[in-house]
Amino acid sequence: MVIEFVKMTGAGNDFILADNRSGHLQLHPDQVARLCHRQFGIGADGLILLVPSASGRADWAWQFWNSDGSDAEMCGNGARCFARFIQRVTGWSQPSLTFESAAGVISATFDGDRVTVGLTPPRDFRLGATVATQAGPVEVSSVNTGVPHAVVFVPDADQAMVQERGRELRFHPHFGPRGTNVNFVQILGPGRIRVRTYERGVEGETLACGTGVSASALVSSLIHGFPSPIEVRVQGGDLLRVEFEVHEGRPSHVRLNGPATFVFDGRMEV
Repeated sequence: MVIEFVKMTGAGNDFILADNRSGHLQLHPDQVARLCHRQFGIGADGLILLVPSASGRADWAWQFWNSDGSDAEMCGNGARCFARFIQRVTGWSQPSLTFESAAGVISATFDGDRVTVGLTPPRDFRLGATVATQAGPVEVSSVNTGVPHAVVFVPDADQAMVQERGRELRFHPHFGPRGTNVNFVQILGPGRIRVRTYERGVEGETLACGTGVSASALVSSLIHGFPSPIEVRVQGGDLLRVEFEVHEGRPSHVRLNGPATFVFDGRMEV
């Protein structure tokens, strides 16, 4: 079977996207992992297929896998890339669209090569929990922005042990049974943060994580009092913007703005 694909990047978070409206692609997790492998495949943090909306609740739908072949509920950077991919392969000309994800219906609006996606309502806020680690107790906050995220504030993101500490927290019993993504957040100034993320399913640091950026911004708002919008510098160097409203002390109506860029097209035997 040959897959025709487009490679895209959202602030350094990269994806393989393919049109499967016909249903001709039936991928297994091991095939996804091979396609995403950076030495033996195309290389990506995840793989996304465009499919029709089965429920009719949205314009389109996606099937999304992490690079290890596991299912993913939601991805903010992937959502922006997916929206531009829909524009390209379907000829979509309206200024906005919606699509179904495992986390719910996602909305997207276009502004050139930048896209704003409206995330599903954040939930499961837990602020300031003390978690035991090999390096001692760590204060960790958490929130689900479509997928679960832990947020750890650090004085210097460059010095954060993202791989070691991130992996330990990702599998920590405190976040069981499915684990969590882990974000290390440095405050740069009022309404400005820097984020490095260890991603579950990639099992390592990525250059950006949209839902992690959003989770970090929301926790920063709650703990440090930052109003909307919050600017976020990611490891890949790009600047993302998180907008939100606050109702009864809790953020809602979260929107993530950032770039979504085409890299190349290709064909590969699966």
